[in-house]
Amino acid sequence: MASSDAFPAVFQALRALMIEAAPGMVVTADTDCCLTLKTTWAEARTGEPAWFGWLALKKSYVAYHILPLYSLPELTALVPASLEKKRQGKTCFAFKKIDPALFEDLRALTQAAAAQEAALKAAIG
Repeated sequence: MASSDAFPAVFQALRALMIEAAPGMVVTADTDCCLTLKTTWAEARTGEPAWFGWLALKKSYVAYHILPLYSLPELTALVPASLEKKRQGKTCFAFKKIDPALFEDLRALTQAAAAQEAALKAAIG
């Protein structure tokens, strides 16, 4: 079992991954325990930028959320079996240690979600 002492390093690795994989998104919060990325456009319903992703350092894992998985269910087909094992709910993937192979799968999924920004805007914008 991974030690929670490793979680800050896991968080930092996933933080860099999310920011690099979704360059068109805007960082709206960035602390030692939380990262939030939103779109550059506002949702019609709220008038606020739409959520794209967030990362949270939890007590027992690091949570990596890709919110377009909720609004664009067709993206679910792009989730590889390797990541399904880490999935919690529709949008969250939980990590306890750095795993380069899994992180590359996560990078590809995040990039695919970011590439669907127009579809996301049509679905919720």
